[in-house]
Amino acid sequence: MKTIIIPTDFSPVATNAMNYGIDMAKAIHASVLLYHVYQVPVSISDTPVLLLSVDDLKKNAEEKITALKAQAEHIVSGSIKIYAETQLGNVADEVENLCKRINPFAVVMGTKGHSGIEKVVFGSNTISVVKHLTWPVICIPPGKEYGNGIKKIGFACDFKNVVETTPAHFIKSFVNEFNAELHVLNVDHQNKHFTTEVPQQSALLHTMLEDVKPQYHFIDNKDIEDGINDFAEHNNLDLIITIPKKHKLLEGLFRPSSVKQLVFHSHVPVMCVHE
Repeated sequence: MKTIIIPTDFSPVATNAMNYGIDMAKAIHASVLLYHVYQVPVSISDTPVLLLSVDDLKKNAEEKITALKAQAEHIVSGSIKIYAETQLGNVADEVENLCKRINPFAVVMGTKGHSGIEKVVFGSNTISVVKHLTWPVICIPPGKEYGNGIKKIGFACDFKNVVETTPAHFIKSFVNEFNAELHVLNVDHQNKHFTTEVPQQSALLHTMLEDVKPQYHFIDNKDIEDGINDFAEHNNLDLIITIPKKHKLLEGLFRPSSVKQLVFHSHVPVMCVHE
């Protein structure tokens, strides 16, 4: 059975992502696993001092996850299975370990952590998960609801080495799971990135994805992230698929000075999938 893992720090943004993930799970008949990773807080001083015992931390985490599980079970009214776990450790490492054990359909997370630091796009924990996890991670903007589902999906592509870098099987499987439209998005400005290889690469991509009848859109914008976001909002996309290692859309997310960042500004959920 398909399982959606929803990591949580119990913040409002994380709870909103949980509600989104639960609605998605109901739509595809998947179970949900709520997951909280707690860490030992240490005071910032010359001599590190543990602020709470590990036993206290574990007890507090288990109480909170039990309450959240009860809240989730009330929402679904028995329509899907809800599971919950807590673990001491590093968030990215523990989520990866859980994925290896569960092999989830996807990991669903909020785009800000409990700290609410505006300049951190997903919150440091989500950034770490996106960078290291090979399973798909769906990042949910604050306040975004699942609503009527996922009907229109955008796939951001730069038409470079498409055969080696496009997880075509996954994309087609995901599109078919939701019976959605697929829109391939390429952002350029005055053909600055157009090369003699683009027509061949676009033809190869079309062959790879022809089963799901993709539509192609060539967007003129100086900024890749702005171009994608503008298209997504004006064309009512429900989800954007990006491959971070491929066209390096997320590189800008790791520069503190970068303001125009794809996921930070997106009002549409972004799914990061490594090739």
